[in-house]
Amino acid sequence: STQSTGWLIGKTPILRRSFKPSLLLYSLLFQMSSTKTKVENVWDFPRPPAIEPTPKRLRVEFNGQVIADTKNGYRILETSHPPTYYIPPKDIKMEFLQPTARTSFCEWKGVATYYSIKVGDKYATDAAWFYKSPVPKYAALKDHVSFYANKVDACYVDDEKVEPQPGDFYGGWMTKDITGGSKGVKGGPGTWGW
Repeated sequence: STQSTGWLIGKTPILRRSFKPSLLLYSLLFQMSSTKTKVENVWDFPRPPAIEPTPKRLRVEFNGQVIADTKNGYRILETSHPPTYYIPPKDIKMEFLQPTARTSFCEWKGVATYYSIKVGDKYATDAAWFYKSPVPKYAALKDHVSFYANKVDACYVDDEKVEPQPGDFYGGWMTKDITGGSKGVKGGPGTWGW
């Protein structure tokens, strides 16, 4: 038997059409399953790392201030690491960032320079980093800032508060859609040589 309905499937109205109930149920279940968040395994990320723009909203909070807020960020995807997010300086309250003397070297992106953060009476040393002159493959990251989630009050991807990547060297952001599977992610004890 068929029945007439006024429901919607996606954005397509089903008005004065006849559908078998099983077809309608299948269509609704397909629509629901296609909106689920895709889980990414860090062991599927490439090496050398991939760079890609992200349309997701990225926010960083420190001492009651939103110090960064963008939908124009990039993410770096590297084998065994959760994504590292980079925010353009135009979307950061740069008055809260203070350059430091610290540098580090990434075999893929080049020399990183660090910022400390000061908001009111709260201070976080070497809490963010950027590349003044990244290698050509990562040129889009020039002057974009990445924040350590464990050195600020909160970082968000869309509205999800992230967990910092384990350890105190790497700056990846863990969200519910990132997994390390049975191996876990790099950064914790015993993973340095991965």
